[in-house]
Amino acid sequence: MDGYFGSYVLVAALLAIGVAIVAGALTVNRLLRPSRPTPDKLTTYECGVDPVGEGWAQSQVRYYVFTYLYVVFAVDAVFLFPWATVFDAPGYGLTTLVEMFVFLGFIALGIVYAWRKRVLTWT
Repeated sequence: MDGYFGSYVLVAALLAIGVAIVAGALTVNRLLRPSRPTPDKLTTYECGVDPVGEGWAQSQVRYYVFTYLYVVFAVDAVFLFPWATVFDAPGYGLTTLVEMFVFLGFIALGIVYAWRKRVLTWT
């Protein structure tokens, strides 16, 4: 397993083993569990209250905006960790620092834009 593709073969094998373990556990669970469906068990459960009305509800857009902002910052954090390791390598100091500040500037510009549009207010 030497060479360039040897690492990928190892990762693929470990992924296949992980998927097989999870699939096997779910299959064994399905075979061993008791199955006695009753009308009470098949009703929708909502915190101990009987469901009333339709199951459709409209969500406000601000929830999606907050989720989108969270994803942006999660991606930002994903890029910051490798940057910290490359920054320490010889020959990459100033160039890497400038690139990261440009990246953080774009993120900050997006936050300022969202703040000025009053997207970040909850009420």
